[in-house]
Amino acid sequence: MGNSSTASQPAASPASASGTAAGPEGTGRPKSTRPKAKGASSAGSRASGSSHAERVFLVQTAFAELGGSAHGPGEIAEFTGLDDSVVYRILQSGIYQRIFERVDRGLYRLRTSAAQLAFTALDHRLDGAQTVLGDLRTATDGGLAFLYMVAPFSGAQRQCVDMAVGDSDLAELGMTPRDVLSVTRSLRTGASGRTILAYLPEVLQQRVLAEPVPDQAGPGVYRDNDALLESLAEVRDLGYALGYEECMAGWNSCAAPIMWDGSIMGAVLLLKLKSVMPKAPDSVIEATKEAAAVLSRYGAARPAADQA
Repeated sequence: MGNSSTASQPAASPASASGTAAGPEGTGRPKSTRPKAKGASSAGSRASGSSHAERVFLVQTAFAELGGSAHGPGEIAEFTGLDDSVVYRILQSGIYQRIFERVDRGLYRLRTSAAQLAFTALDHRLDGAQTVLGDLRTATDGGLAFLYMVAPFSGAQRQCVDMAVGDSDLAELGMTPRDVLSVTRSLRTGASGRTILAYLPEVLQQRVLAEPVPDQAGPGVYRDNDALLESLAEVRDLGYALGYEECMAGWNSCAAPIMWDGSIMGAVLLLKLKSVMPKAPDSVIEATKEAAAVLSRYGAARPAADQA
């Protein structure tokens, strides 16, 4: 059954009632046109005229986009286009402000307080997710709807944070705990995995490409890295991914990205038996994209006073 046919539109710049474990899925094909990271060429053109605050944000962003555990001032300076001395002063000030920490001579990393800021930003953003997933289930004649988010302690994995499956018993549907907790964590398997992977920085994509395909993956999983990269570009072009037995035999799927402030946060996944959905109809694709768009708006929502 080979891979899936995927689709994806360029997304803007990207739970709880039924469950909190990762759900399963089938997947589709994206392609690989990654936007170039803000490195010396792009950042450097802005650096000289940027304010101090903008320079601080550039340095923080560099840690996220460079990947790895720690970086030196020179590496960050080259990536951002800022002077070494400017980067050094920002790092030293950031240590005092508990944003960065020195882990070795000349090497720095973000403190865990940065993660706390992220969790605070996420608080209450997904309060209506269960309603959105329930509406998706209704619109797709009883499809299984899942909400996947980037795993908070790993930028190269995902986890299912909510689902709408009605009275379905996932075990009776052939979804084992191994399917739920192992196969579907990988970003190289399943429509939701590839949808998230399509919008991650290249450094994280390469980390995922270096991982082995999970042993329990379905017959439609992408095993060739070139084909996988091609599918990621297709996801970005079309704005959704279609999966054909990627995570599990007998299940097909459709997924669309959740984007907040220009960053990928997760994906909405609609899963149906292959016998019921040999190919995703336009109605399923549009319903899945709309659900993801609603959750993307949750992340971009601003207080009414700011919208005047």
